[in-house]
Amino acid sequence: RYRLGGLSKAGIDCSGFVYVTFLDRLGIELPRSTHYQVQRGKDVARNQLQTGDLVFFRNGRVNHVGIYLEDGKFMHSSTRSGVRISSMSNSYWQRSYWKARRLALPDHLQLAQNP
Repeated sequence: RYRLGGLSKAGIDCSGFVYVTFLDRLGIELPRSTHYQVQRGKDVARNQLQTGDLVFFRNGRVNHVGIYLEDGKFMHSSTRSGVRISSMSNSYWQRSYWKARRLALPDHLQLAQNP
C-alpha cells in the first residue's frame, strides 16, 4: 500500500518504490526523491522507452515516478492502490507524462538490449 515517505511492504511511496527496487534487485543506490531521481541518467524519447527506464509524470507541483516495463506499461506505487502496473495510454498518465530517463547501468545489469 502507499505511504508517503515509506520504504517497506507496510507502505511505500513512488520514489521509495523505485529506490528499493533498484537497490534490492540490482544493487544500485539511487537518490530517494523524484527531485533527484529525475536528474540521473539521460533523457529518452517516449517512443524509445526500454525496460528499466524511469518514467516521470507531473500534475501541477506533484511529481510521480515509475519503472517502465514494456508495451506501454509501467510499475509504480499508486496513492489509491499501492504497487501496481499501469498503462501509459490511460488518459490520466498520457496527460501528466513529463519525461523519461535511462540510467547508465554496468553491462552485466542491462535490463534491455539497445537497438
